[in-house]
Amino acid sequence: MPITAGGIGSGLDTAGLVSQLVAAEAEPVNARLNSQETDLGSELSAFGTLKGALSTFEASAAKLEDATTFQAFTSRSSNDSVFTASTDNTAVAGSYSIEVVQLAQAEKLRSADFSSGSEVMGTGTLDLSLGANSFQLTIDSSNNTLAGIRDAINAAADNPGISASLISVDTGTQLILTSNEVGASNNISIAAVDDAPADGFDLTRLDSVNLQTLQAASDAIIKVDSQTVTRSSNSFSDVISGVTFNLASAQVGVQETLSVTSDTQKIKNDIQSFVTSYNNLVGVMKGLSNYDISTNVAGPLNGDSVVRGIEGSLRQARSSVIPGNFSSLSSLGITLGDGGSLTIDDAALDANIANNLSDVKQFFSSPDGIAKNFSSAISGYVEDNGIIDVRSDGLQSRLDGIDDKRDALDRRMASLEARLTAQFTAMDILVAQLKSTGDFLTQQLDNLPSVNQN
Repeated sequence: MPITAGGIGSGLDTAGLVSQLVAAEAEPVNARLNSQETDLGSELSAFGTLKGALSTFEASAAKLEDATTFQAFTSRSSNDSVFTASTDNTAVAGSYSIEVVQLAQAEKLRSADFSSGSEVMGTGTLDLSLGANSFQLTIDSSNNTLAGIRDAINAAADNPGISASLISVDTGTQLILTSNEVGASNNISIAAVDDAPADGFDLTRLDSVNLQTLQAASDAIIKVDSQTVTRSSNSFSDVISGVTFNLASAQVGVQETLSVTSDTQKIKNDIQSFVTSYNNLVGVMKGLSNYDISTNVAGPLNGDSVVRGIEGSLRQARSSVIPGNFSSLSSLGITLGDGGSLTIDDAALDANIANNLSDVKQFFSSPDGIAKNFSSAISGYVEDNGIIDVRSDGLQSRLDGIDDKRDALDRRMASLEARLTAQFTAMDILVAQLKSTGDFLTQQLDNLPSVNQN
């Protein structure tokens, strides 16, 4: 195949001409595809934004549809330095007299005084127990000092919860054993066996009979309305339904008060969240479907049937009449503004929650309550494979089709470029041939004898 260079014969930039012709041919198609891609991408993003706002609103409506939302309680101790308390949704409002007689404590033992942590204690075995759980240590020349025994206790893989430490006081060095578990059943015991009594050392110096109790294992004792309650922990939740106690200090003979009341602020916060997410949804739909007359710019979902359908469903749910003392949002203290958003009358809502909580609960969470109505109104749009998902999948498919069209355009332009290049090359060759013929004829004419030679 001969090597050719465009423009050699004609003197024209044939490569540049081909490139410009191909670009001119592709430009209107690319512009159309870019415009379609932008519009489809904006619409797809708009549906994603819309579904996000719908999902947030659906979650807030579902929370109010759950009756346990209105079973929120709060607890208050008259003296947090004695005890604190928390509640869950199984609690019941009430007031209780609480006396903390005794805290649950962990046992702490100490050995007799020794010269130092390096004092040899003898060899043999130590059987240590914490309540019903026990483990055994073999004491030999590798760990038979007081410090070695401390380390062996702390390092034992089957240690159920005994911590060992050394303290140095004026009278000597002592081994301290502390239970990591409180309660009377978690007492510490040691059975020491010395296997070499003749070596002059005595491991039985660490036997339980030779240890002193610094703090006895004990259970917590409280009195609830003068009734005694004993537990093995300072935190317990099986005395008053839905209430968890955390004891801080014992005050024998001192009566404190536990008050359990409805947590009206939490309930109001959940209603406020519902209103806020509703207003956010209304704002999102307005922004996506608006038309700015001053700029003639329309939102990506302007005139879309999905937005109109959601607006109609919300309107129907909002205006539905609910059986009970509160029949509408306005009767509860939530009114509709001119822009379609909801506004809370705090004083009215606070009074209704405080004085008519059961009616508020019925209004929102009964089977035909307004929360259920709103959830049903938007479920077909927000659910998986629902209306928005179907529309989004269709838009994504069309976007994928644009990529296919671009690939087809690239192939067509490559073919056009090859055809134009071939045509310009043929023209260049022809011009070169004609130029060569012209140069030859000019040469021959120049060589002819002159008719009027002297």
